[in-house]
Amino acid sequence: MSGTVRSAGLLPYRMGEKLEVLIAHPGGPYFARRDKGAWSLVKGLVEPGEEERAAAAREFEEETGWTVPPSSWVALGETTLKSRKVVIAWAVETDFDLDRFEPGTFALHGREYPEIDRVEWVSPQDARLRLNPALVVFVERLEEHLRLNGVEDG
Repeated sequence: MSGTVRSAGLLPYRMGEKLEVLIAHPGGPYFARRDKGAWSLVKGLVEPGEEERAAAAREFEEETGWTVPPSSWVALGETTLKSRKVVIAWAVETDFDLDRFEPGTFALHGREYPEIDRVEWVSPQDARLRLNPALVVFVERLEEHLRLNGVEDG
């Protein structure tokens, strides 16, 4: 697959009264005023020779400051964005405290921006509205996984 850009990410979820997933709003000036369809999973590029799961964990920790639970990862497969970037993702059940969110940063034109400017726990229905449309498949696959394993959504 030479030349294919691959990104790996995580879709954290928690089961309370209802299923909620953690989605991320990209930082920087391009996404500052965008909401619907602009949100994402916490994800990043897979470095040459890097295992995809390791890349997902590394990117998640760099972009949020949270340590990823090492077990109970659910493979969600992959999808392709309009840009032709391939995204592979896993779900992990956890309950991150949003007050402890510490975003990583990037530089653009000599100015620092957070890689992610905010994260939120949302319902799957809300995630469908806010996520990049190509990433919605990961929420659907998580819901199907939970149904097949007898987990009720509230």
